[in-house]
Amino acid sequence: MNQLTFSVNRFENRNGIVSWRVDGRLNGLRIRRNFKTQEDAAAEKATLDIKAAQLASGRLNEVATALTTEQVHDAESAFRRIDDRSLSLLFCVEFAIANYRGPQTPKKLADAVKDYVAAKEHELAQDQISIPQMARIRWELKRLVDAFPRKNVADFTAKILTEFLEKDRPGMKTHNNRRGILSTFFKFAFQRDWIGENPIPKVPHFRIRKKRGGAQTLTAEQAATLMEAMETYQGGKWVPYFALCLFAGIRPAVPHGEITKLKSGAVKLDAGVIKISAEVSKVREPREVVIQPNLAAWLRAYPLDKFPIVLGNFKKRRDRFAKQFNLTHDVLRHTFISMFVAKFRSLGEAAIQAGNSEAIIRKHYLDLKSSADADAFWAIRPKQARCADDWESASPLPVLHIAA
Repeated sequence: MNQLTFSVNRFENRNGIVSWRVDGRLNGLRIRRNFKTQEDAAAEKATLDIKAAQLASGRLNEVATALTTEQVHDAESAFRRIDDRSLSLLFCVEFAIANYRGPQTPKKLADAVKDYVAAKEHELAQDQISIPQMARIRWELKRLVDAFPRKNVADFTAKILTEFLEKDRPGMKTHNNRRGILSTFFKFAFQRDWIGENPIPKVPHFRIRKKRGGAQTLTAEQAATLMEAMETYQGGKWVPYFALCLFAGIRPAVPHGEITKLKSGAVKLDAGVIKISAEVSKVREPREVVIQPNLAAWLRAYPLDKFPIVLGNFKKRRDRFAKQFNLTHDVLRHTFISMFVAKFRSLGEAAIQAGNSEAIIRKHYLDLKSSADADAFWAIRPKQARCADDWESASPLPVLHIAA
């Protein structure tokens, strides 16, 4: 019979060394074990008492096995996990072996970023991504490497990345943009077996409620004041840039906006259109913009064969105009679209010529301007024209301020 408790007794060996003996029976088998200390003996007694109690209640089976105690415990835990799913442990193991992809070799974060940036630079060379997008990728991944210079890619968890993205409490849109760059990087790492699992899906992504409202624009009076100032500044050499952005809606961003890639040959004054190629277009789709009569007057007064569209050191000098005239990033283009809709009352045609969707035109530009304001805007024409040779002798830009 099994005895439900084991005893611990002091035992003196023949060589005079004192031991502590655990004595009892388990499943009919006599157990007698010696230990150097009473504490070790007491621990073994407690373990055997538990086994005896479990055997007595039918909850434990004695099975001869080559597994270690730790492996047996793992197997028991696995059976408990799958007990209510009608799955065999062998099936689960075989499925894990077939589908689990752990990191094959450790990959330093800095080396992984270097490989990823090289792949993106190849995409840039193939015109699959834009220069500004490439710059953002380099910048954000440099931040990651600077923050974790010694980590391997496989060391990153969702918790680490979440804390990294939330550092300095960025805005939700900035958070989402940074998360997007990290997402494509870790997907790249996963595809190359540098990580066993992509941690990004567990990193929070904010749902941002879109603000409804009109785009920031200039009035016809403000636009007229701006163009008059450009005519009197350095012989009007800035007129083509502002005329094309304001009266044709060419995206004005520098140094990588549409206006910086537009060639003078694309402006077909005789045909009355501006051909925006897919290479120039921000959305990689060609379009044609109709040259309105007042824009034609500006381009004849300041012809593109004498007055370049973009000048040297362009961004720095344009930024000064932006501060003086309170010109936000896309206010010239926003003004064109809203005035076009007010004048011609065609959302579809505005979308085609601006390179936007009709839904965006309806949401941001409909009913921003009155027909009277639109008539005044499309009537803005040059008051003077100077030869390009007079640039340096022209008067400096007058100090004018246009309220938003």
